[in-house]
Amino acid sequence: MNSKGFDYCVLVLVIIGAINWGLIGFFKFDLVAFLFGDMTWISRIVYALVGLSGLYSISLFGRISSFGEK
Repeated sequence: MNSKGFDYCVLVLVIIGAINWGLIGFFKFDLVAFLFGDMTWISRIVYALVGLSGLYSISLFGRISSFGEK
């Protein structure tokens, strides 16, 4: 099964989450809450997708040795 496209989507969501946490840590600015409102249903979906993407990215540890193999 080729999940390359899905992996890229997950990577983008993890990067968005990392940028958001960096903004919160350095400037006390929550970008997701700014864009979508404080805990609206849309912001909760964004937080949930970022969290699930982080959990899915744990699987990279198991696949990291096989990146160069076909």
